Order: sequence, then structure tokens, then C-alpha cells
Amino acid sequence: MKKYILSAAAVLSAGMFTSCNDMLDTDPRPTEMTQATFPGKPADVEALNAATYSIMNTMGGGDSDNQNIFFWWEVMSDNCFGSGGLQDNKVKSLHHLVEMNVNQYETPFTLLYGGISRANNTIETIDNVPWTEAQKAQRNQLLGEAFFMRGLYTLWLTQLFGDVPLITSTTITEEMQQQVSAEEVIYPQILSDFVSATNLMKPERANGSGHADKYAAESFMARAYMFWAGFYKKVGELASGGAPAINLVEQEGVNSASLSQADVIAALKDVVANGGYKLCEDYRSLWQYSNSLLWDEAHDGEGHAYDYIADMKRENCFDQPGMGNGNTEEIFQIQFMNASSWSIGGTYNAQRMYSNYISVFWGLRNGASGNNGSRDLTYPFNQGWGQGTPSNNIWDDWTAAENSGNYTDLRKKASLIDLDGELAQYTYEKDDCEESGYSVKKYAEVNLDACGGNNETWWSQCAGYTGSSLDNKMQGDHFEDFYLMRYSDVLLMLTELTGDAQYMNQVQKRAGVPETPYSLAAVQNERRWEFCFEGLRFNDMRRWSGKDSGTSSYAAKALQAQDGKQIVCLGQTGNKRSMKHMTCSWAERYAETNGFVAKPKSQITLMNGKLEQNPGWDAADPKTQYKTLY
Repeated sequence: MKKYILSAAAVLSAGMFTSCNDMLDTDPRPTEMTQATFPGKPADVEALNAATYSIMNTMGGGDSDNQNIFFWWEVMSDNCFGSGGLQDNKVKSLHHLVEMNVNQYETPFTLLYGGISRANNTIETIDNVPWTEAQKAQRNQLLGEAFFMRGLYTLWLTQLFGDVPLITSTTITEEMQQQVSAEEVIYPQILSDFVSATNLMKPERANGSGHADKYAAESFMARAYMFWAGFYKKVGELASGGAPAINLVEQEGVNSASLSQADVIAALKDVVANGGYKLCEDYRSLWQYSNSLLWDEAHDGEGHAYDYIADMKRENCFDQPGMGNGNTEEIFQIQFMNASSWSIGGTYNAQRMYSNYISVFWGLRNGASGNNGSRDLTYPFNQGWGQGTPSNNIWDDWTAAENSGNYTDLRKKASLIDLDGELAQYTYEKDDCEESGYSVKKYAEVNLDACGGNNETWWSQCAGYTGSSLDNKMQGDHFEDFYLMRYSDVLLMLTELTGDAQYMNQVQKRAGVPETPYSLAAVQNERRWEFCFEGLRFNDMRRWSGKDSGTSSYAAKALQAQDGKQIVCLGQTGNKRSMKHMTCSWAERYAETNGFVAKPKSQITLMNGKLEQNPGWDAADPKTQYKTLY
């Protein structure tokens, strides 16, 4: 395991819409360079790709607003409530599918277009380098990475905002400025980019370097195709083989006119056969609370002991070879390192972008009045903002599944902290709300007796650590990878696409769950349990529902099931409230929006009628606007 992963990131300005005639005013090259002269050598192309990857850090790392869209999608799903303190309105607006202001969702809009522009720049200029025949494989790998990142950022952009302009060049034409159909225009480009990446990149693993590889491209190709087929084409059960082929665009690396479900299955089978991935033996090995330093405290007979990991094999601890960051099932991820700053600067004032700040947002809110993070109250977990707490729904649904099958799923307690069961001295704060009694364990901040301070993290005790770059360990010292694709996803996608349960059974076996035959319901449950709090649930719900499916869809009904759940607000454990929607109902808000967020009004105005607001987001409709509940 790498203790301080070197993220491929140079802090450079990312582009944004600036005018109708110059939509993406982005130039990641040094100002004295021109597109005709830069890049001039392979290292220049590597720097361009590094700048493209860095957008992920800005989105997934530290920010006072938390721009991690995977956190957003968890909060928008039935896995999480908004919660947090009374002042934490933005997270609650996400949970209730409303907005606080008409530009609330602008940051990822501009960030993602900035990333797309950087990838376009690499694609257009890569052959400025006088590549030799011996360097052809290197050239194709770097080009494949640029195609991959353009496809990935475009996928996230359209999953958030739906129909948007499709930008495939650094020169923005009048045609490119027009909003186009995601279903008919954007997804063919996304899938073409993943096909190009697959065919251009070497058949070798990136091995935890933070770079994309062929197998990441094949995996995301499947994820994008399955969303397109389920959400837009309304294929309810992919194992029936009823998904249509999607037409591809002509570009380097695309060697066929279309991509079929059979092609996607073949790509995933290539990951299985040739990628060299395998599931970690112990699911807990994926998460930082299983680090060997905490394991040692559980066995030293002195003071604290976190009994939950005491039965693990030490070689399976998070910081051991093949586990944790760079583990054997990690296919693609956002990486972090000890290089944050309170004000890095640049277009987005990226602040703490190199720290996995999602740990702070999901951290325990306990003790905001003075005891926050005290090891005596919360050992081994540390303080945080307490936003996006797990819903009662995921715990209750999971427990019901265990009871009906008469088994115990290891992943439930590996993923959630049962506050009453694990932290007997946990106290609810007088300014919090929508507390369910659970917290996220996967990305929880972890403390040790050895830290010597309540607000330090276990990373400060790792070999080679010298000091927090922020001089604030609670906010700066979070270097756990944020997983974007794991091998278990490949296995579950294969079962969903083929109806062959052998792949799903591998995932079930590791969790201690009885191996079952294929059914769509079984796959749906396995995906929810395996990937809870990893940002996949909401878009899974959407593709299992289909676009314009109304209030009776899978997603609408699952979201509405939050209504009436008992929650703690303002620390009043003896006077619980019933969860209710802020303005109408979750089912209604989902049906009206199809799960898309509002396009920023500033960008709609800037585009002078070429960008249209999504349905369900009329700012004059009170159902779309934030309302104080607590």
C-alpha cells in the first residue's frame, strides 16, 4: 500500500463557459506555449493528462461545499438522509431534490466541462510530438487515457444534467453550443470514447498508479451502456438480451459501427480473464478502519480495543500489501496525497483538493459542543460534519433481507456504524437534524490511542509522515482512495447482463451471504449492499426505473419509503420526529425531475436560449425550492 499516493494532478485552471462565442475558455498549457508547439515531447502529453485527471481531485477532494458528485448521488438516494447541522442546508436540499438558489449546482457543471476541454486538448495536439515507431504504444496509451477521461467526464455531466451541449473540440463551433439529446447524441460519443480507449491502451494494468487502463475503459463502457439501455431505452431486465446496439462515431480507435450488449459482455469477460483482478479475501480490507495500527491496538491488551476488526488476519489489514489503496480489486479511483492547502487558488479555489474530504463530511457529528472526536466517546472514529448520514431505510431493508434468508451479511456492519450498538457514549447534538442512529463506516475518520490528540487521524502515525500540509489533521489527513470502479462491480454487471449467477455468487460468498440463483431482485440487492456509500445507488435506481416512469417506478417508490421514518432532531432522542418531504413528496420530485439536478441559471443566461432548464426545476414553483423544516 502507498501511504501517500501521488495523484496525477497539477493545479491548473479548469475551463468554464465564458461567452456564447467562446464556451470553454480553457488553456491548460503554459501561456508562452501555443497549440502549434505544445506538447513537444512525451512528457508534455503526460502533463496534459495529469491536468485532466486533477479535475477528479477538485471534485472528489476537499471543498467547503463538497463537490463530490458521488456523495451527492448517495444523499439523493434512499441510502442517506441530508442531516448535518441546522445550517447545513445544501446537503438537505440534495436529499429532498430541491434547490437553495438557482446556481446551486454550477460547480460540477463548470468543472466537468473544464475536464472535457483538457482531454480535447490532448486528443487534438498529441501528434505535435514527433513520435517514433518505438514510441507508438506510449502515444496510443496516452491518447487512450485522454479519450477515457473525456468519456468519463461527459458521462458524469449528462447523468447530472441530462441534455447538454456536447463538446468534442477546443474550438467551439456554433453547432457545438447547442443543447443536444443525451440519448441520441451524447451517449454514442461517450461509448465511442470508451471504445477508443479500450482499443488504444495497452492490455496492462495501471496497478494503482491512478491512471486509467484498458480494463477501466471496458468496465466504464459497461456502466455507461447499462445506464443508457436502462434509463433511456427502458430495458427493465438486461439478462433478457433485449438491449439495442448503440451507434458509434468515427474517431481513432473505433473499429466498428455500433456497440451491442454482446460486445459489452465480451469486454467485461476480458477484464475477468486478463485483468488479473481478484476480490480481497476480507471485505473490511477495503476500508481504512481495518489498518494494522488499529489492529495492533486491538491486540495489545492496553486501553482501547476496536473489537470489530480483532478477528481479521493482520495480513488483510488496509495498509498491508494488496489491501487498501491499490488493492487487488481496485480498477479505477480518485487518489489523494498530503499536499492540500487552505487556498491553492486557480479557477475553482480548490483548497483541500488533495485530501479525501468526504471523510470529514461523513464523519461523526457527536460533540459539536466540545467533545467532538474524543476517543473516550467515539473510539476509533473521529469528528466530522455529520452530513449525509445513512438512512433508517438501508439498515432496515438490509436487516429484513438477513432475517428472511437467515444469514448475517458481513458488509452491513463493515459499511455502517450502529451508533447505539458500537458507540455507547455517542450523544446527539442540539443543532443536528435527520439523525437515523447510523453513520458511514467505510469512509469514517479513524483515530488511534497512539495519535496523542483527539483530532488527529491514523495517517499521522504512518511511516514517512512528517506533518499535515494544512496544520489541521482532522481536515487535511485523509488519503483513502475513493473507489470509482471495483472488480466486484464487473462481476455484478456480468451477472446482470447475462443472467449467469456465478459472478454474483463470488461477491455473495465473500460477504457470507448464501449463493443464490440469478434474479434481477437479487442483483439489485447485491449492488445496494456491496456499493453502499460509493455513489452508485442513485443511478442504479434510475436505470432500473426508466425515464419518465412516474411515481410508481422503482426509484420513486424506494425514495418515498423514507417518509415516516423516525429521526432524531435537535438532540431530542426522547421526542423523535417522522421524516417528511420538504415541499411535497420524494416520489413526486423524482418523477418530475427524472433524477436530474437543475442546470445553473447563470449558464442558461450566458447561453442565450441555447441551454434549456430541465423539467421539474421551474424556480417559480415552490415545490422546487428549499424550505426550512427544523
